[in-house]
Amino acid sequence: MTESFAAVEPLLAEHADIEGQLADPAVHADTGRARTLGRRYAELNQVVGAYRAWREASDDAEAAAELVALGGEDGDAFAAELPGLRAAEEEARERLRRVLVPRDPDDGRDVILEIKAGEGGEESALFAGDLLRMYLRYAERRGWKTEVLESTESDLGGYKDVQVAVKARSTPTDPADGVWANLKYEGGVHRVQRVPVTESQGRIHTSAAGVLVFPEVEDAGEVEIDPHDLRIDVYRSSGPGGQSVNTTDSAVRITHLPTGIVVSMQNEKSQLQNREQAMRVLRARLLAAQQEAAAAEAADLRRSQVRTVDRSERIRTYNFPENRIADHRTGYKAYNLDQVLDGDLDPVVRSAVEADEAARLASAGDA
Repeated sequence: MTESFAAVEPLLAEHADIEGQLADPAVHADTGRARTLGRRYAELNQVVGAYRAWREASDDAEAAAELVALGGEDGDAFAAELPGLRAAEEEARERLRRVLVPRDPDDGRDVILEIKAGEGGEESALFAGDLLRMYLRYAERRGWKTEVLESTESDLGGYKDVQVAVKARSTPTDPADGVWANLKYEGGVHRVQRVPVTESQGRIHTSAAGVLVFPEVEDAGEVEIDPHDLRIDVYRSSGPGGQSVNTTDSAVRITHLPTGIVVSMQNEKSQLQNREQAMRVLRARLLAAQQEAAAAEAADLRRSQVRTVDRSERIRTYNFPENRIADHRTGYKAYNLDQVLDGDLDPVVRSAVEADEAARLASAGDA
């Protein structure tokens, strides 16, 4: 094994250790621990598989080289095959190098996604509704489950604010297929250029909506919250225009006093359900805040979206007259906006994933 892959040995040992733990029925009595171990095991599977493929390709190439050196008929036969074997060895080496680059430990997590109307009034709220539909359709294509946790509709049927939980149906075998791994790049300002339904002169307007993405907390104990740090207010639910839609105080607003984070929920008819949903979102926001603080203190600041992005950053433009979508971070541009809004988001997401991967590889090479 080459010196550059010395880091594989402890990972192989960790993989074997986790495999033994997962074989113990007692481990699965703690669903949180079992889920964490399962996610790490899936991540290490990629390393183990890549390492074994590289060793096999390397052994094949070395064996062929030895036969070529001996000469004779066998040597002549393998001389023709050797370039292909060396190419396969190099491809396997590069694959192993890629999987050894530390990836975001949250990639296998589910997410809570929030869309907020911004500049543009009703047009912005309608665009927020378009983004919601896009993400719901994208999740459907990926086989993920979605749940609208909270929404505030506008007068024309858009959304002033909507929060959605997006969940994988099972632990992904490859963390790169995780919900967070794909949706974390969506955070930022999304700009739309089109003729609003409220525009009588046919002029193109520009408005925007903001998207926030948080990795979901799977175990309540993962984020410690002191009940004394919470202020909980209850009130009556309201609909568009402020009219009351409930005669009981079922809506809940939770304020985390140390951070000032405020979460409100009113979608459910039960105060208890709204409180549980609000705590779910609060834990996700607190986890993101803790991770941002930890990343800011580290010398090697991770470049992934929620870790470093200024949430006022404009990341993408949706131009309806030209049927064009453009991602300003990666340079991606295509003229199939209608298909993207119908959930065909994979090529756009892939451009962000590849840009992030290239940055991490470059960073690892400079280390």
